[in-house]
Amino acid sequence: MKVAFFGGTFDPVHRGHLAVARAAADKFGLDRIYFAPADIPPHKQKRKLVDFQHRFAMLALATADDKRFVPSLLDAHTGAPNYSIDTVRRLKTMLKKTDKLYFLIGMDAFKDIASWRQPEELFAECEFIVASRPGFSLTQVCAVLPQSLRPSVATIKQRSLRMRQSGHSTATKSPVAHQASAENGHVILPGVTVHLLPDVHERVSSTQIRAAAAKSVKQLSRYVPLDVAEYVRKERLYVAPGESRQKEAVRRGKMLSLQQGSQHR
Repeated sequence: MKVAFFGGTFDPVHRGHLAVARAAADKFGLDRIYFAPADIPPHKQKRKLVDFQHRFAMLALATADDKRFVPSLLDAHTGAPNYSIDTVRRLKTMLKKTDKLYFLIGMDAFKDIASWRQPEELFAECEFIVASRPGFSLTQVCAVLPQSLRPSVATIKQRSLRMRQSGHSTATKSPVAHQASAENGHVILPGVTVHLLPDVHERVSSTQIRAAAAKSVKQLSRYVPLDVAEYVRKERLYVAPGESRQKEAVRRGKMLSLQQGSQHR
C-alpha cells in the first residue's frame, strides 16, 4: 500500500490543502493520506493557534468525503514539539513492511527543510512529494537540501552529460534539471528521492480566511469546505473577540428594534 503523511498546523484546513492531497493521490496512486495536525509545531510556537481539538474537528469534516483521506492523532498532545522525524518513525511502526511511505509537503515549507531536526535521517525514512509553485525548478529543490545531501559539482556534470548522451532535451541551461528530468519531475540522489507535484493552483491565505470568517458562511466557503465554514461560524473561530461581541450587540439591537416595531402596530 502507498501511504503519505501530510502534516502541518491546518489552522484551518482549506481547499488548497485538499487540492494538493487529491492531486498527489491521483498522480502517485496513493491509497491513504494521513492528515496530522501538529499540537506544538516547532517552527510556529510564537504564533497563537486555534485549539487542537477544533483543528482536528475541521480536518475530520473536510476529509470525510474521500476514503483515501484519514484525519490522524499522530501529533496529538505529545507535550513536546512535533518534530517530523519522530512522527514519521512513529507512523512507520503502524505500517506493514511492504507499505511505501511518502512525505507530502508544500514548496514553501520544503524550502526550510535543511533547518529541520535530523533532515538527513528524515529523507532516509521516506520519499518526498513536493507541491511546487510556478517557476520553482528542480535546481532549486537541490539547492535547499541539507548540505550533506546536495549533489557535488562533479556529480551534476556527470549526470548532465549522461542525460545529453541519452537524447534528453538540453533546452534548459541547468545541469541539475537535466539529471533530474524536468519532464517527469523527480530528483533522485544518494539518500534523497523527491517527486515534484506541479500545477496545483488552489492558493489560499490565512488573511483571506480570517477576512471571510468575519463576514458569512458563503464567503468563507470559497476558501474552506462548506462543513468547515459552518463549523468556524458556529464556534466563532478566526474572529477577534471584540469584533464578535460587537456583531452580537448589533444583532441583538436589530432584534430589539423589530420587537419594538411590532408592538407599535
